[in-house]
Amino acid sequence: MKNSITLLFSLVLTCATSQVLGVPEFQWIKHNSDTVGLYDKFEASFWLNAEFENPFDPDDIDVSAEFTSPSGKNRKISGFYSSASMEGWLSRFAWFVRFSANETGNWSYTIAVKDRTGSITSESRKFTVIESPYHGPIKIASNKRYLEHADETPFYGVGMWVNGLENGEVMDELKSLGVNYVSYVMTPLESRASGLGRYDQQLCSLVDKMLGFMEERDMQLALNMWFHSFLSETVWGGGNVRWFENPYQKITSAKDFYRSEEAWKYQEKLYRYMIARWGYSRSLAIWFIVDEVNGTDGWAAGDTLQAAQWVGKIHNYLKTNDPWQHLTTGTRSGGIKEWWQEAYEILDMPGREIYEAQGFPINRTGKIDGDETHSLTYSYRNYQGQVNKLWSNFEKPVIIPETGWDHTFYMMSMPQYQSQYHNAIWVSLASGSAMSPFWWAYSGQLNDNVVTNQILNYRRFTDEIPFSRLTNLAPAEILNSEGDAYAIGSDQLIFGWAVNAETDMAGKTITIQNIQKGKYSLKLFHTWGGRFLENEDGNTSRVVESKGRSVSFDIPVHKITGGHARYIGQDIAFILEPVD
Repeated sequence: MKNSITLLFSLVLTCATSQVLGVPEFQWIKHNSDTVGLYDKFEASFWLNAEFENPFDPDDIDVSAEFTSPSGKNRKISGFYSSASMEGWLSRFAWFVRFSANETGNWSYTIAVKDRTGSITSESRKFTVIESPYHGPIKIASNKRYLEHADETPFYGVGMWVNGLENGEVMDELKSLGVNYVSYVMTPLESRASGLGRYDQQLCSLVDKMLGFMEERDMQLALNMWFHSFLSETVWGGGNVRWFENPYQKITSAKDFYRSEEAWKYQEKLYRYMIARWGYSRSLAIWFIVDEVNGTDGWAAGDTLQAAQWVGKIHNYLKTNDPWQHLTTGTRSGGIKEWWQEAYEILDMPGREIYEAQGFPINRTGKIDGDETHSLTYSYRNYQGQVNKLWSNFEKPVIIPETGWDHTFYMMSMPQYQSQYHNAIWVSLASGSAMSPFWWAYSGQLNDNVVTNQILNYRRFTDEIPFSRLTNLAPAEILNSEGDAYAIGSDQLIFGWAVNAETDMAGKTITIQNIQKGKYSLKLFHTWGGRFLENEDGNTSRVVESKGRSVSFDIPVHKITGGHARYIGQDIAFILEPVD
């Protein structure tokens, strides 16, 4: 039955587009609502009589809309084609314009169509935008280090990779655990089924669904546009080679993909379609241009400079044509030598993958007592070093867009793996990362160790910090009497994390140097318990005073009370705020 419907659609499309229909004509136009919320999806749909061969090619048929705001500003948005409803006889073509408004009040729009025979513009239509609970797309804050929504509400991303699970129940589970973003691999829209220059509507619908889930749950999505395997014919082997599924093979080799002008012409139209279909979304946080570029034949063949120039072309195209200015990132793979200077200079957020077993300092003896330093200590220092290096070199929001899995000293089933994950997210936060490390990846094997309440604990702490509103940011000078400590200082507050992977933190002394004289409110956070510690008076804060431009405080020793354990653990986080 499915094959019959597909054949029927193909026949109707072929017949309808091969006849000369004259000047394009709107059959009808409607929109999803006369009243929409600020930053919510406004969608106009329409059917056309028009002459074209390929509805995805703007050189064949160009569809756009112009929106006029209450303040008189105009915004031009490309329209896009999507498969018509399978209800009834397929005799018309379904087109859409998606938009999200950044002003409340009365808006108007017109739709313009140009095909081979001429052009037409619709009459002006109106809709009203009202206040909503939404904060808008993500952007870089004025302090350069952190992110915020369009309305300047701070945003700190907490999440991981979630691939091939367009599932509302999964998203509900993750949201309940504190996750507010996921990174997602998109299968290239030009598939073997659709062919080059046409976009597989089943694949498009999966991204629609994923973004829909995000919007309903006020979560954010990093959309990976080019996963390395689809540009690989020979590199790394196995599932890392999927060039054979890529229709670009008809016009270029994998090794020449980055420099192929013909391939770029198709790509420009692809990115236009992606912006038209998904750019509206307040839940689209990042255009993740390429994941692990060094896993592609173009890179392996020595075309590394061209690969960076290709990333630059995509970045520039998105910045020129995406009205919502979603952020960009891209990566090399997770080895210690996989530093991508050229791309980091271009992209909005430099992304450093970390797979510790691929050259990072790590336990090499296979024995905890026989190695120079404890494996957990090596691990969190790796993350701190890379976050610091990225910020020092580029002064852009720093992210770790892929990490984890089993490329480390511990197996996933071990409790130490959970400790490693725990330390990685906390040290990245205290070192100044803009989001938690993007752990690879949501799965049954990983979930017992990573998808746990510790994500929620982490989110409870990050929700207390107005990241994007912090000014004069810099790493704080911090000492741990026995262990390591990391902190970020600002005019408003200092937050940080202290750890000793070989013993507990109870009784240790933390000192922050070169701090303004005065009194400070101190709150200690139990990272495993997910709560701020209460003092004897029941309050979660206490006052400490700086002496000689430094402030010190001891980590309490919690003993069993009332039959309940109160072990402080091997690490602790804190927030220190000046008291007026």
